[in-house]
Amino acid sequence: MLVRDLRKTFGRGEGRKKALDGLDLTVPRGTVHGVLGPNGAGKTTAVRVLTTLLRPDSGRAEVAGFDVTTRPDQVRYRIGLLGQHAALDEELSGRQNLELFGRLYHLGGRGAARRAGELLERFGLADTGGKAVRQYSGGMRRRLDLAASLIMQPEILFLDEPTTGLDPRGRTDVWQAVRSLVGGGTTVLLTTQYLEEADQLADRISVIDGGRRIAEGSADELKALVGADRIDVIVRDGERLAAAAAVVGAVTGADRPATDADRRLISAPVADRMAALAETVRALSAAGIDAEDIALRRPTLDEVFLHLTGHPQETAA
Repeated sequence: MLVRDLRKTFGRGEGRKKALDGLDLTVPRGTVHGVLGPNGAGKTTAVRVLTTLLRPDSGRAEVAGFDVTTRPDQVRYRIGLLGQHAALDEELSGRQNLELFGRLYHLGGRGAARRAGELLERFGLADTGGKAVRQYSGGMRRRLDLAASLIMQPEILFLDEPTTGLDPRGRTDVWQAVRSLVGGGTTVLLTTQYLEEADQLADRISVIDGGRRIAEGSADELKALVGADRIDVIVRDGERLAAAAAVVGAVTGADRPATDADRRLISAPVADRMAALAETVRALSAAGIDAEDIALRRPTLDEVFLHLTGHPQETAA
């Protein structure tokens, strides 16, 4: 998948808004590419352009080797799309939904039934395929929706906020299904507001803001942009927070360790993880300061997002 200088503007006059402002992306075959960005960054607009649902104003976009504006029929034949909202009939059973999609793709009655059975088995829904979808849990519905997007065994699958609204178990179910697809050679473009989701699934991540890419790399490469590993100390007595911060600053060399009075937390960057941990424990003990918890951690994608965009990532509803 290749995107170069993609642009799309909505509205007129003073109300004009640049949804895409020169977006560039390259997604190798057989990988998961995550796209992160705040609300309004252009994630869904990009997906709509790449899936031929929206025509760009300018730029170049190729999906599975075909231009999305001049060969949209070839693109649609090779992709699957799992949107933010389930495209299922609540009154039909899981099997009936899949067979309906199969018939819409001209598989015929027998072909649609065979493909529905294969997908129900693959996504662990064979035992519930005869139930009405309204009786499914959120995770089961999302897995069925994912199965429906795979009726034609697409080369490229677009996942637009695939686990929004799911509980942790449902989210894990979808993640396992996505990993299975990629293991079989499917290319996945994933947009998400759950930074943990991108961390878990994506081989590479593009951060976009204002309709353009502002950073790209693996999760570890992006985390390295924030800086060093950190040591976090939670003191037992909040009144000793300032004293503990001075101790942590002396050990780590940080002029002003970050503090959070409500959580009784001190955090500072460290160069040598294990040496800093041992020295911090010793120094706090020598100062007579009790620590409730001490931990080493690497920067999170949340911190990367804040560092790159200047504001924290929104929590998906």
